[in-house]
Amino acid sequence: MFLDMLSPVPGQRFLDIGCGSGNSIEPLLQSGLMISGIDPSPYMLDIAEKKFKNRVDLFRGFAEDLPFEDNSFEYSSLFTSLEFTELPAKAIEEACRVTKDKIFVGVLNKLSPFNMGRIIKSMFAETVFSRAKFFSIWELKQLVFSILGKVPVSWRTTPQIPIISGKYLFIIEDTFLVQKLPFGSMIGMTIKPVPKFRVRPLGIKTKSAQRYKPAAGFARNLSRSKK
Repeated sequence: MFLDMLSPVPGQRFLDIGCGSGNSIEPLLQSGLMISGIDPSPYMLDIAEKKFKNRVDLFRGFAEDLPFEDNSFEYSSLFTSLEFTELPAKAIEEACRVTKDKIFVGVLNKLSPFNMGRIIKSMFAETVFSRAKFFSIWELKQLVFSILGKVPVSWRTTPQIPIISGKYLFIIEDTFLVQKLPFGSMIGMTIKPVPKFRVRPLGIKTKSAQRYKPAAGFARNLSRSKK
């Protein structure tokens, strides 16, 4: 779903925001992209550096304050990292600032029965999800629109069916109707950060042409010269 929705062009620049140990980077490298990753954890970055050597540019930093110039990348992603940011809206705003063409956001769906179990469990015991913020499709869209206006977005979900695995699960996941169910365990959303402008007609003030009297003596002198 990730690469299918993003449809990246080989040779373009890609930023993985919250890359962690780099689990989502490997398929991107196989797509011929120039990859950069950023994460606040030195431990995770060390793992990623050992894994990818010099094939990926890695940076330490936070999603809410990216150390890159505007439009530095053609693509970027926040893959299971938005849930763990302190300021999700600021993280999306920063991703849009540094990205020219398309952003992929992958988050855990709060309406998924599987994730509802995670949320309930984290209420009674400390888990990795205790500090996570889960989103629904509508909440995520509203967050994006509040920052950018109604830019083009597209979304899908992936189901999590414990009793089905292997190729049958992939067949079900690739079904369009299944991907449009709002209860899948993971939401994938692409954002095109197209700037919006409101244009209104401006009134133009005009003045009627004034009739000026000829300069004194000009017409008289001209008539004399013709004689």
